[in-house]
Amino acid sequence: MTRTYRRPGRDGRKRNIVIGVAVAVLVGGGLAVGTGLSSASTFCDGLDERIRENQQFMAQQRANPNAQTEAILANRQAVIDLINVQKAQGGCGGAQAQAPAAPATKPATTAPAAKPTTAAPAAPAAKPTTAAPAAPAGNGEVVCPGSTVTLSGEGGAPAASSGTHPVGTVLRVRNLDNNKSITVTVTSVSGSCVLLNNAAFEQVREPGKFLIRRAVIERVG
Repeated sequence: MTRTYRRPGRDGRKRNIVIGVAVAVLVGGGLAVGTGLSSASTFCDGLDERIRENQQFMAQQRANPNAQTEAILANRQAVIDLINVQKAQGGCGGAQAQAPAAPATKPATTAPAAKPTTAAPAAPAAKPTTAAPAAPAGNGEVVCPGSTVTLSGEGGAPAASSGTHPVGTVLRVRNLDNNKSITVTVTSVSGSCVLLNNAAFEQVREPGKFLIRRAVIERVG
Protein backbone atom coordinates (compact mmCIF):
# COMPACT_ATOMS: atom_id res chain seq x y z
CA MET A 1 0.00 0.00 0.00
CA THR A 2 1.30 3.38 -1.03
CA ARG A 3 0.81 6.22 1.47
CA THR A 4 0.51 9.84 0.41
CA TYR A 5 2.21 12.29 2.62
CA ARG A 6 1.07 15.99 2.78
CA ARG A 7 3.48 18.63 3.60
CA PRO A 8 2.37 20.37 6.73
CA GLY A 9 3.67 23.74 5.65
CA ARG A 10 1.56 24.13 2.52
CA ASP A 11 -1.71 22.88 4.16
CA GLY A 12 -1.32 25.34 7.03
CA ARG A 13 -0.89 28.27 4.71
CA LYS A 14 -4.04 27.33 2.79
CA ARG A 15 -6.09 27.17 5.98
CA ASN A 16 -4.82 30.59 7.05
CA ILE A 17 -5.79 32.14 3.71
CA VAL A 18 -9.34 30.74 3.88
CA ILE A 19 -9.81 31.98 7.42
CA GLY A 20 -8.48 35.40 6.46
CA VAL A 21 -10.91 35.73 3.57
CA ALA A 22 -13.85 34.75 5.77
CA VAL A 23 -12.87 37.31 8.40
CA ALA A 24 -12.53 39.97 5.73
CA VAL A 25 -15.99 39.16 4.40
CA LEU A 26 -17.47 39.36 7.89
CA VAL A 27 -15.69 42.59 8.67
CA GLY A 28 -16.72 44.10 5.33
CA GLY A 29 -20.31 43.06 5.88
CA GLY A 30 -20.24 44.53 9.34
CA LEU A 31 -18.90 47.80 8.01
CA ALA A 32 -21.58 47.87 5.34
CA VAL A 33 -24.36 47.25 7.87
CA GLY A 34 -22.94 49.83 10.25
CA THR A 35 -22.68 52.39 7.46
CA GLY A 36 -26.28 51.70 6.41
CA LEU A 37 -27.60 52.11 9.94
CA SER A 38 -25.57 55.27 10.38
CA SER A 39 -26.96 56.71 7.14
CA ALA A 40 -30.54 55.82 8.10
CA SER A 41 -30.12 57.46 11.49
CA THR A 42 -28.68 60.60 9.89
CA PHE A 43 -31.57 60.68 7.39
CA CYS A 44 -34.23 60.41 10.13
CA ASP A 45 -32.46 62.92 12.38
CA GLY A 46 -32.32 65.37 9.48
CA LEU A 47 -36.04 65.06 8.86
CA ASP A 48 -36.79 65.58 12.57
CA GLU A 49 -34.61 68.69 12.55
CA ARG A 50 -36.50 70.09 9.55
CA ILE A 51 -39.80 69.49 11.38
CA ARG A 52 -38.52 71.31 14.48
CA GLU A 53 -37.38 74.26 12.37
CA ASN A 54 -40.81 74.56 10.76
CA GLN A 55 -42.51 74.26 14.12
CA GLN A 56 -40.37 77.06 15.57
CA PHE A 57 -41.15 79.27 12.58
CA MET A 58 -44.90 78.59 13.01
CA ALA A 59 -44.68 79.45 16.73
CA GLN A 60 -43.07 82.80 15.85
CA GLN A 61 -45.83 83.52 13.34
CA ARG A 62 -48.51 82.80 15.93
CA ALA A 63 -46.78 85.08 18.45
CA ASN A 64 -46.62 87.95 15.92
CA PRO A 65 -49.58 87.45 13.57
CA ASN A 66 -50.21 89.55 10.49
CA ALA A 67 -52.48 89.50 7.47
CA GLN A 68 -50.55 86.55 5.92
CA THR A 69 -50.23 84.42 9.06
CA GLU A 70 -53.03 81.95 8.27
CA ALA A 71 -51.66 81.24 4.76
CA ILE A 72 -48.10 80.87 6.07
CA LEU A 73 -49.16 78.44 8.82
CA ALA A 74 -51.13 76.32 6.35
CA ASN A 75 -48.11 76.16 4.01
CA ARG A 76 -45.69 75.16 6.77
CA GLN A 77 -48.09 72.50 8.05
CA ALA A 78 -48.22 71.01 4.55
CA VAL A 79 -44.39 70.90 4.57
CA ILE A 80 -44.42 69.03 7.92
CA ASP A 81 -46.98 66.55 6.59
CA LEU A 82 -44.73 65.84 3.58
CA ILE A 83 -41.70 65.32 5.83
CA ASN A 84 -43.68 62.81 7.89
CA VAL A 85 -44.49 60.90 4.70
CA GLN A 86 -40.75 60.80 3.88
CA LYS A 87 -40.03 59.49 7.39
CA ALA A 88 -42.56 56.70 6.98
CA GLN A 89 -41.12 55.73 3.59
CA GLY A 90 -37.56 55.81 4.97
CA GLY A 91 -38.46 53.50 7.84
CA CYS A 92 -37.85 56.07 10.57
CA GLY A 93 -39.31 54.65 13.74
CA GLY A 94 -41.04 56.47 16.56
CA ALA A 95 -44.03 58.74 16.58
CA GLN A 96 -44.27 61.20 13.76
CA ALA A 97 -43.56 64.77 14.77
CA GLN A 98 -46.61 66.97 14.71
CA ALA A 99 -46.91 70.72 14.58
CA PRO A 100 -47.57 72.29 17.97
CA ALA A 101 -51.17 73.08 18.63
CA ALA A 102 -52.18 76.67 18.14
CA PRO A 103 -52.30 78.61 21.42
CA ALA A 104 -55.75 79.10 22.79
CA THR A 105 -57.20 82.36 21.63
CA LYS A 106 -57.90 84.90 24.30
CA PRO A 107 -61.59 85.26 25.08
CA ALA A 108 -63.03 88.30 23.41
CA THR A 109 -63.49 91.16 25.78
CA THR A 110 -67.14 91.90 26.08
CA ALA A 111 -67.90 95.56 25.58
CA PRO A 112 -69.46 97.16 28.64
CA ALA A 113 -73.18 97.46 28.38
CA ALA A 114 -74.28 100.84 27.20
CA LYS A 115 -75.70 103.00 29.92
CA PRO A 116 -79.42 103.50 29.52
CA THR A 117 -80.11 106.89 28.11
CA THR A 118 -82.03 109.17 30.38
CA ALA A 119 -85.12 110.24 28.58
CA ALA A 120 -85.69 113.95 28.57
CA PRO A 121 -88.56 114.89 30.87
CA ALA A 122 -91.75 115.33 28.99
CA ALA A 123 -92.76 118.89 28.46
CA PRO A 124 -95.58 119.89 30.77
CA ALA A 125 -98.91 119.88 29.12
CA ALA A 126 -99.91 123.30 27.96
CA LYS A 127 -102.54 124.86 30.13
CA PRO A 128 -105.80 125.23 28.33
CA THR A 129 -106.39 128.79 27.41
CA THR A 130 -109.42 130.34 28.95
CA ALA A 131 -111.59 131.40 26.12
CA ALA A 132 -113.66 134.52 26.44
CA PRO A 133 -117.33 133.79 26.83
CA ALA A 134 -118.86 133.37 23.45
CA ALA A 135 -121.46 135.88 22.42
CA PRO A 136 -124.89 134.57 21.60
CA ALA A 137 -125.13 133.30 18.09
CA GLY A 138 -125.92 135.93 15.50
CA ASN A 139 -125.54 136.54 11.82
CA GLY A 140 -123.87 139.93 12.01
CA GLU A 141 -120.35 141.32 12.42
CA VAL A 142 -119.49 142.21 16.00
CA VAL A 143 -118.38 145.84 16.24
CA CYS A 144 -117.19 148.06 19.09
CA PRO A 145 -116.38 145.09 21.40
CA GLY A 146 -116.44 146.00 25.09
CA SER A 147 -118.54 149.12 24.58
CA THR A 148 -121.38 149.96 26.92
CA VAL A 149 -124.78 151.15 25.63
CA THR A 150 -126.95 153.85 27.09
CA LEU A 151 -129.88 155.97 25.87
CA SER A 152 -129.79 159.19 23.89
CA GLY A 153 -133.05 160.62 25.31
CA GLU A 154 -134.51 161.10 21.83
CA GLY A 155 -138.12 160.24 21.22
CA GLY A 156 -139.81 158.65 18.30
CA ALA A 157 -139.75 155.14 16.92
CA PRO A 158 -136.92 152.84 18.05
CA ALA A 159 -133.65 154.08 16.47
CA ALA A 160 -129.99 154.69 17.22
CA SER A 161 -127.29 157.31 16.85
CA SER A 162 -123.57 156.65 16.36
CA GLY A 163 -120.26 158.40 15.92
CA THR A 164 -118.67 155.24 14.43
CA HIS A 165 -121.21 154.01 11.91
CA PRO A 166 -122.81 156.20 9.24
CA VAL A 167 -126.51 157.00 9.06
CA GLY A 168 -128.41 154.10 7.55
CA THR A 169 -126.31 151.36 9.18
CA VAL A 170 -128.42 148.60 10.72
CA LEU A 171 -127.22 147.45 14.15
CA ARG A 172 -128.38 144.75 16.54
CA VAL A 173 -127.89 145.47 20.25
CA ARG A 174 -128.08 142.59 22.76
CA ASN A 175 -128.10 142.82 26.52
CA LEU A 176 -126.29 139.73 27.87
CA ASP A 177 -127.60 140.32 31.39
CA ASN A 178 -131.22 139.62 30.38
CA ASN A 179 -130.66 138.14 26.90
CA LYS A 180 -132.85 140.79 25.23
CA SER A 181 -131.99 142.29 21.83
CA ILE A 182 -133.23 144.94 19.39
CA THR A 183 -132.38 145.75 15.78
CA VAL A 184 -132.26 149.47 14.95
CA THR A 185 -131.13 151.82 12.16
CA VAL A 186 -128.66 154.64 12.76
CA THR A 187 -130.59 157.87 12.06
CA SER A 188 -128.35 160.47 13.67
CA VAL A 189 -124.82 161.20 14.80
CA SER A 190 -123.49 161.02 18.38
CA GLY A 191 -120.13 160.77 20.15
CA SER A 192 -120.47 157.06 21.10
CA CYS A 193 -120.32 153.77 19.19
CA VAL A 194 -124.05 153.48 19.61
CA LEU A 195 -126.79 155.23 21.62
CA LEU A 196 -130.37 154.00 21.73
CA ASN A 197 -133.29 156.40 21.76
CA ASN A 198 -135.89 156.09 24.50
CA ALA A 199 -138.16 153.60 22.68
CA ALA A 200 -135.29 151.27 21.71
CA PHE A 201 -133.64 151.38 25.14
CA GLU A 202 -136.87 150.48 26.92
CA GLN A 203 -137.02 147.18 25.03
CA VAL A 204 -133.63 145.89 26.19
CA ARG A 205 -132.95 147.62 29.52
CA GLU A 206 -133.16 146.04 32.94
CA PRO A 207 -135.69 147.68 35.23
CA GLY A 208 -134.22 150.70 37.02
CA LYS A 209 -130.95 150.70 34.99
CA PHE A 210 -129.89 153.31 32.47
CA LEU A 211 -126.69 151.53 31.26
CA ILE A 212 -126.08 148.21 29.54
CA ARG A 213 -122.60 147.10 30.67
CA ARG A 214 -122.57 143.67 29.01
CA ALA A 215 -123.68 144.41 25.49
CA VAL A 216 -122.94 142.84 22.11
CA ILE A 217 -123.25 145.15 19.13
CA GLU A 218 -123.51 143.62 15.63
CA ARG A 219 -123.68 145.24 12.26
CA VAL A 220 -126.28 143.43 10.22
CA GLY A 221 -126.83 145.84 7.38
